[in-house]
Amino acid sequence: MRITSKGQVTIPQDIRKQFGLRPGSEVEFVAKKNTLELRAHKKRRSAFESWLASARGSAKAGVTTAKMMSLTRGED
Repeated sequence: MRITSKGQVTIPQDIRKQFGLRPGSEVEFVAKKNTLELRAHKKRRSAFESWLASARGSAKAGVTTAKMMSLTRGED
């Protein structure tokens, strides 16, 4: 693996999949004695962000998108 002139490296696809790294994922470099570690950076969530993540997708309207669209358009 080589470092580009801009200081970039490509993380191999199998490693990205193994650790769930996607475009926009944050990573950090940690220097330890004679080694350098690359770690997935875990973003700390606020209490609200944690609640919101747990609530996401939990509302069930029981109405299809097509029915909702017809209701908002005033169609019967």
